[in-house]
Amino acid sequence: MAKKRILSGMRPTGRLHLGNYAGALENWIELQEEYDNFFFIADWHALTTNPSAAFEVKEKTIQMVIDWLAAGINPENPIFIQSEIKQHAELHLIFSMLISTARLERNPTLKEQVRDLNSETLIYGHLGYPVLQAADILMYKANVVPVGEDQAPHVEITREIARKFNQTYAEVFPEPETRLTKFARLPGLDGRKMGKSNDNFILFSATEDEISKKVRTAVTDPQKVRRNDPGHPDICNVFIYHQKFNPAEIDEIRRGCESGMLGCVDCKNNCSKKLADFFAPIREKRLYYEKNISEVKDILETGNKKAQAIASETMADVHNAMNMG
Repeated sequence: MAKKRILSGMRPTGRLHLGNYAGALENWIELQEEYDNFFFIADWHALTTNPSAAFEVKEKTIQMVIDWLAAGINPENPIFIQSEIKQHAELHLIFSMLISTARLERNPTLKEQVRDLNSETLIYGHLGYPVLQAADILMYKANVVPVGEDQAPHVEITREIARKFNQTYAEVFPEPETRLTKFARLPGLDGRKMGKSNDNFILFSATEDEISKKVRTAVTDPQKVRRNDPGHPDICNVFIYHQKFNPAEIDEIRRGCESGMLGCVDCKNNCSKKLADFFAPIREKRLYYEKNISEVKDILETGNKKAQAIASETMADVHNAMNMG
């Protein structure tokens, strides 16, 4: 029996941080054995919020893919660049005829992004972001899409578009299922969503010293002013990092914090050490790919060819269903 197919992608942002790992990458790695996986660099999507991002895409793509490979993405899976597969743009155009602007404007993720960006003028491409995403997913007839909670509404739009196309023309596309990540969102050092735009992130390729400096700036329980003050770990960002990356000590840390026996400085030092230890194998593997960039480029070229072949087959199905193209 053939494995179900998964498509996963990220915008090219360069080196990845703990939020990328916990919210997506770790899940991708775990699902590799169970599913037929495709991984893509969503470079066109990067332009929906920053058109000038095009000038940085190539270098950021390489750095991000190095992190993928170092973390455990199998290079035998197709790893490809969205803009290299021009059929994505054609399918996006076709799908844009099957959904109303009112439906896109109701997208809660879009509303959150517009608020966070303080954008008074919504770009057409940003409004249609979920339609392009639908083209990405359905181009490879993916059965499952692993996402965080914030992206789940986009997958629902993909399902609606697949259904509309199948009803209007012919049965071509599956309606993909949402697979939510286990650790959906890791807060940044200041408690907001971790991201480079917020400057509250920790790169998982950072050195032990760099990690330590970052963790020292993390916001903790504001009521725990002195070491012996009883703390409230459930409102502390550092405690959340311990939960994710140091689960073996979590009960001990909770008791120490709540009793006042464990001070924030010691807790942060412990967290820094555990983060550095957790990601040490990834940092070591990253060094290999940094010295062998040509191998990374070859992996992308091979992935582009594999994706291109499937995209051509899908668009042939689309053209036959529509009796045009």
